[in-house]
This record gives sequence, structure tokens and C-alpha cells, in this order.
Amino acid sequence: MSISLELTIFNKLFAAVAEEMGIVLRRSAFSPNIKERRDYSCAVCTGAGELLAQAAHIPVHLGALPRTLARVLPEFPLKPGDVLLLNDPYWGGTHLPDLTVLAPVYAEERLAFYLVNRAHHADVGGSTPGSMPLARSLEEEGVVIPPTFLFKEGRLQEDLLSSLIARMRVPAERRGDLQAQMAALNRGQERLGDLVARYGPDKLLDMSRALLAYSERAMGELLASIPDGSYTFEDYLDDDGYGHRDLALRLTLTIAGNRALLDFRESGDQAEGGVNAVPPVVDAACYYVFLTLLAEEYPINQGCFRPLRVLTRPGSLLDPFYPAPVAAGNVETSQRLVDVVLGALAPALPEVIPAASQGTMNNLAFGGIDPDTGQEFTYYETIAGGMGARPGRVGLDGVHTHMTNTRNTPVEVLEHDYPLVVERYAFRENSGGAGRFAGGRGVIRDFRFLTPVSVSLLCDRRVHAPYGLQGGGPGAPGENALLTGKGEERLPGKINLPLPGGSRLSIRTPGGGGWGEDDQD
Repeated sequence: MSISLELTIFNKLFAAVAEEMGIVLRRSAFSPNIKERRDYSCAVCTGAGELLAQAAHIPVHLGALPRTLARVLPEFPLKPGDVLLLNDPYWGGTHLPDLTVLAPVYAEERLAFYLVNRAHHADVGGSTPGSMPLARSLEEEGVVIPPTFLFKEGRLQEDLLSSLIARMRVPAERRGDLQAQMAALNRGQERLGDLVARYGPDKLLDMSRALLAYSERAMGELLASIPDGSYTFEDYLDDDGYGHRDLALRLTLTIAGNRALLDFRESGDQAEGGVNAVPPVVDAACYYVFLTLLAEEYPINQGCFRPLRVLTRPGSLLDPFYPAPVAAGNVETSQRLVDVVLGALAPALPEVIPAASQGTMNNLAFGGIDPDTGQEFTYYETIAGGMGARPGRVGLDGVHTHMTNTRNTPVEVLEHDYPLVVERYAFRENSGGAGRFAGGRGVIRDFRFLTPVSVSLLCDRRVHAPYGLQGGGPGAPGENALLTGKGEERLPGKINLPLPGGSRLSIRTPGGGGWGEDDQD
């Protein structure tokens, strides 16, 4: 299905707005999580609230946006100069550290577009530094912000902003990162204004509709190329951190012509710990998988999602009731959902679907007081692992895969900004699954903290290994450990842990699964 030159041009124009927003956000940000790891996303949406164009940012952020706008806009109509701020997962957010800002773009007094960006803040006032704790309620994970006007008709609501930031750690950094998000919105407003001046709002509206319709047809043609039928798969989260183990994620995927139904209603009940995922996150994982099957030149927008229907059961892991905690659902459960959807597709597309990648983001957060400056610090990162092997290719070593599209924080930056030493950062040998094409290797990242710190770990695939496909072997599960003079003490995957100065923490991430039977066997 070829795309016209005109549609290609306008798709690139809209996407360039989102890309430039991202550049401004990154260059203006204060925290390493945003400026180094690039844990943010930017997008342009239609005046009807449909995702129109996105930058090549974070899949879990972007795929959740359609539900965010559908939930928020009917109840919060936005005038020129308004900016809405939210992070509440039960209002269309993902998890609390992801702060979302949303602004309208008017052209000739008509609502023409919305601009939105979502960035992961290194702290939002959770019960532990980094606001990624092992928790039993949403409020323990941080400050909950329902849709709130940050700007009202161009006026900053300073009292509100100051009140929110005062409840978070390192408030100057929080304010700086939020100002960077606002700078990104401003740049988007400027660039869309340029497009309106050049082409007029009616032309842009026509092209927006045409792009959405084109992408809907493209996804429909992809689905029609998959054999009709019902395909099932299940996988299990290790635990929720409170002793509840082997939490089931079950999918029945039905392909019927140019439509797909993804039914997760048989998945397990919502958990006590924060591995619950809200429906926007479930949507994002499903959309991501099918987007990867499209050729690269296809525009990615909400039209792609129209042929896909996702079902969840209220009260389950994938549709929890408030105030269930959800911090790990956004990062861990979303990764596992990708594995489940790929596993269901493998029988239908055996020469296309890869083995499981590491299936976790290996979330590490910590904070304390810098002994040199006396200032509080807090930090968050996800850690790379092995990619699953693909038909005809080995898996890549030490990369961020699937629902995260971030980078690592360089060792030099970590050691400059925080009182710690990274004692080891290396590939984890023999961690990739065996097979005709081997899975990628995980990594080992060892830290020595120079001051007392509070550490939070939210990791999975420490018990249930990443699966291989077509006869390939599983990748090695991950490990967390404290290193001592007497050896090592194994840690659970999910834990809040106060550590004295001098403590040494080792994170060993999973390898990817192998693909195909090893010819040497």
C-alpha cells in the first residue's frame, strides 16, 4: 500500500513538530533521567483529540495518549493559553512519575490541534526517594495530580505549582523539568503556527483526516495478511513484592479479516503491590506490537489503532480499581504484555516473531543527602538487558527494548552528579538463550554508594525466564544482590531497602531468549 507524496510531506511536517518539541525538552531539562536517558515523549494531536504524529520516543507514553485525551478533554475544555497538568493513572495517566502537560492550538479562532508531552520525573513525593516504591496504595507512590490547570488563559497558577512541588523531593529540579516541558509546548505552538500560516487551517485539517484514514487502511491490510483464528498465550509476573507469586497474564487474540480483538479478561485479579497496569498502559503495549509489524514508512497515528480492540476485566491486574498502586505496571507489566502478545502471534507468524527480550526494565531508584553539599538528591533509571533473537538474526546485547526507548545514564554523569562509584558495567556473559540464533546478553551494573541511601528496586524476570521460540532456549533470569566482604546476599526483585554508606549493589539483567534449534545439537 503506497503513500502519496503529499501525505508523506505532511506526515513529516507534523512529526517534525513533535521531534523539535523533544529536542527542546531534553536540552532544557535539569534531571539526568530526562536530559541523559531521554525518558520523555512528545506528540501532536488533532482538534478532536486523536493522536496525529509523534516523535520516536517512549512507546508506553505515546500509546497511552489516546485514552488520556478521551478521558480528559470532554470534562476539561481548553481555551487559548490553557495548559492542563496531570499524572493520575485513573484519569488516563500511566504512573505517577510521568507528568503530562496538554495545551490546545487555535488557528483563526478555531481549535485545530492539541500538543502534549509526558516526562518521567525523578521524584514526585513518593514514600521512598525516586517515587518508585514497593507500595500498597497509589498515594504511597507519590503526589496524585488529577487534571489541573497549570496555566489558565496564559496565567501561570503559581500557588498551585508551588504547592505541588513542595511535596516532592529536590523541588528546584522538579520545577526545572516542568519548565522544560512547558518550553517544549511553546516550541510546538510556534511550529504549528508556522504551518497554519503557510498552508491554512483547512488544508491541515484535510491532511490530518487523510493521514488517519491512510494509517487505518494500512493496519487493516496488515491484519488481513495474518491468518484468521484465535491464538492464546499466557505468561506470569514473578510476584507483586508482597508474597503473591506467579501472577497470570492471559490473552486470547482473535484475528478476523482486517480487525483484531485482544481479550485479557482471563488475567489474574489486581495485586496488592504495584504491578497493576491501568488500561491505557495495556493499550500501549498492544499497539506497540502491531506497529512493529508495519513497514517503517507508514505514518504512526491513531488511525493505526482503530482496527485493534483491547478488552480488560475491571478488578484485574490490567484494569485495577482505585487506589491500587500501579508504578510497576507501567514499566514491568507493560513489558510482559509485549511478550504475551508476541507469544500469541508466534504460531500465526512463525518466521516473523522474535523470542522474548528481557521482559523487564530493572527499575532502580535511590536518594539521600550528598555529604559534600548537604543537599538532598534522588535518582531513577531503567537498566538495559538482552534482546530476544529474531528469525535470521541474533539478539542484541545490552539494549533497552520494547516499551522503553530510553538510553543509559553514562557512568561519568552518574559519578559526577551523585555520591557513588559505578564499580562495574559489563555484558553478562552466557545470559542469552541458546539456539540457532542466540539471545542477546544482559548487563551487570554494580554500584558503591558513598553515603547512606534509600534504594527501591522494581524488577521482574527474576524467576520466570524470557522464553525462546521455535526450539530456542530461554534467556537467563535476572539477579539483584548486595556484595559484601563475605560474598553476596541475594535480593528479591521488588524491595525498598535502606543502605549504609559503603554498600555495594549489583543489578544483573536478564538475557533474551534464543530462536530456532541449535544446528550443533
